[in-house]
Amino acid sequence: MKERILVTGGTGYIGSHTVVELQNSGYEVIIVDNLSNSRADVVDRIAQITGIRPFFELVDCLNYADLDAVFRKYPGIKGVIHFAASKAVGESVQKPLLYYRNNLVSLINILELMSKHNVPAIIFSSSCTVYGQPDKLPVTESAPIKKAESPYGNTKQINEEIICDTVKSGVDVRAILLRYFNPIGAHPSALIGELPSGVPQNLVPYLTQTAIGIREKLSVFGDDYHTPDGSCIRDYIYVVDLAKAHVVAMNRILQDKQKEKVEVFNIGTGRGLSVLELIHAFEAATGVKLNYQISERRAGDIEQVWADPAYANEELGWKAETSIEDTLRSAWNWQLKLREAGIQ
Repeated sequence: MKERILVTGGTGYIGSHTVVELQNSGYEVIIVDNLSNSRADVVDRIAQITGIRPFFELVDCLNYADLDAVFRKYPGIKGVIHFAASKAVGESVQKPLLYYRNNLVSLINILELMSKHNVPAIIFSSSCTVYGQPDKLPVTESAPIKKAESPYGNTKQINEEIICDTVKSGVDVRAILLRYFNPIGAHPSALIGELPSGVPQNLVPYLTQTAIGIREKLSVFGDDYHTPDGSCIRDYIYVVDLAKAHVVAMNRILQDKQKEKVEVFNIGTGRGLSVLELIHAFEAATGVKLNYQISERRAGDIEQVWADPAYANEELGWKAETSIEDTLRSAWNWQLKLREAGIQ
């Protein structure tokens, strides 16, 4: 019998790609999602890609009783991958209580129910935001956690602490915290990808929407940072490579290969690219010219951050393998597919 994995937020951007990779690796997947920032037809698209339809439960992780019913309906769940969270940095500044409620209570419910139903493993979707502006680059897992720049970032820090404290309390749960850098791109099938509601908060969806004419122009927030071309630098990782890291991490826990009950891994490429370099790479990869302008700096933006992924490479045996050109082409193909489907 296939091992069962519960994926919260599994119809979302990273979640849906991870469900594909889990199914391709032989796991049986139950998706829990409230569809607050995703679409139900993603389940159909996952089935198209893999030939297997994941189980889907329309449930909000804030609802303890409904979530408990999912664990009872699907006995023998071996692990949870917890994506479900509100994730827009700017919105979190405007609506901090929404973010604290959604992001903290959902995890607390999950951990309580894992203990109740004897589920031994959790992979937590964390973020490089916990490092703030690192003192040294590239950033390693031993870098200090800085005071969060936003309520969103703070929820990631607090959730990591909640997991660590829960494991230390003696509960029979093991955890891996994956701190990802900047996920971009779409599945090579162009059947799933990043589909933000309203105006995109992330660079690449805004970039592709500008390239196809939905947005008039792309703003580059600042060209006076202390970087080679003055624009901010990030570590952009292909979402499929990122998804595969979750599968490897789950295998590690379930095969009892962890060195500690809670482990932390940076999931990035190890290469920093500036916003302007990313724009030029997109133009070179697709042949599409972008209308962009330099704007004022944006409050809260970190100047530069990229990963040292050596620990994940060595310990997990995982590595980001996809070139930035192929990654950006996948994002463009996804945008073209959305236009074909009449989705703006």
